[in-house]
Amino acid sequence: MMWQDFVFMIGSSLSIVFLAPTLRDVSARVPLGTSVPSMVVGGTYAFTFTTLGMTFSALGAMATTIMWSLIAMYRSPDDAAPVRGSISKATLFARDAWNAAKRRPLFP
Repeated sequence: MMWQDFVFMIGSSLSIVFLAPTLRDVSARVPLGTSVPSMVVGGTYAFTFTTLGMTFSALGAMATTIMWSLIAMYRSPDDAAPVRGSISKATLFARDAWNAAKRRPLFP
């Protein structure tokens, strides 16, 4: 067992502690453009840690992935849409990504 395994696990545990208030706050709204990429990165880390034999780090990263998944499901802005359920979460994510791309200059 490597000491780095515990360091990454502690970091993931802190992420869970810091994300918990967002999940508990009913009025919190986290854009899908934030939560979905964080969820994907966490899942990638979990897979990578698993292949490296870092079990505790993988479990911590997977727990963080689950937290981001829950935030994406329950705290995305589509709950505040004027007609509830009329816009899918995938559509909102695509719209967020499109708007972010439009704001970015093509040639900086």
